[in-house]
Amino acid sequence: MPTLVPAAARTMSLLEVFARERRELSNSDLARLMDLPESSCSDLLHTLHELGYLLRTARSRRFYPTARLLTIAKDISAGDPLYAVASEACELLRDKTGETGMCGRLEGGVVKVLAFAEGTHPLRYVGNVGNKIALHVSALGKAELSLGTPEEAARQLRLKPLKQIAAGSITDLAVLEAQVEQARQQGWMWVENEGFDGLAALAVAGYVGDEPLALSIAGPTDRMRQHRDACLQALKEVQALVFHPRSPSLPPRTAPTRRGAGSKESRPA
Repeated sequence: MPTLVPAAARTMSLLEVFARERRELSNSDLARLMDLPESSCSDLLHTLHELGYLLRTARSRRFYPTARLLTIAKDISAGDPLYAVASEACELLRDKTGETGMCGRLEGGVVKVLAFAEGTHPLRYVGNVGNKIALHVSALGKAELSLGTPEEAARQLRLKPLKQIAAGSITDLAVLEAQVEQARQQGWMWVENEGFDGLAALAVAGYVGDEPLALSIAGPTDRMRQHRDACLQALKEVQALVFHPRSPSLPPRTAPTRRGAGSKESRPA
């Protein structure tokens, strides 16, 4: 069983302190802010300074990260594995269920499809990476909204017009907020005939690092109803492999307060 490496955790905490404070810091400053003995903090600072990740002022002997961190971060970002993670997750969902697997994230009141694995049934949902789905009809979007606060969900849902896209589209903001609250309570979101007549989708959400994402399975409503339990089990299995339940940068969420009852837009979930 893997275990937490304290030295690695301290290194990342130290960098987060610099990001928060945005100023040069002494050994004693950092020891206080990180709640560490000054001797342990000194060793860590010395190591990072010797490796070129920190500079040290000549007179005040204070530290600050060098541009080497930025260079490395840019190199890492250029090969961002997020899309590979999303694609593999969608393929796993397709292989487990035969239905279309999708991964998406919120962008300005719509859901952008990051990855897509087309189902294997003759009758299946077909879409494309890069499609933008109307948030109020999207299982992906509502699942992702459930990660945040009710206030943020309401704000996102107000960013775009709530149009009647299909027979089951919901355009009442209060009902949509109640849907998101239900997803928050149960951990998954189901929609049917909201983005396209005859189409249903089931979705879960979580974090890849600090990035909130959602995964869904979409297919014909009758077939999805018949196999909903199996689809939900597949989603939970892939969710456990891919996602953290919350962002590592956020504190654990307290119990939620219960509330009363770009490019082309794609209709389904």
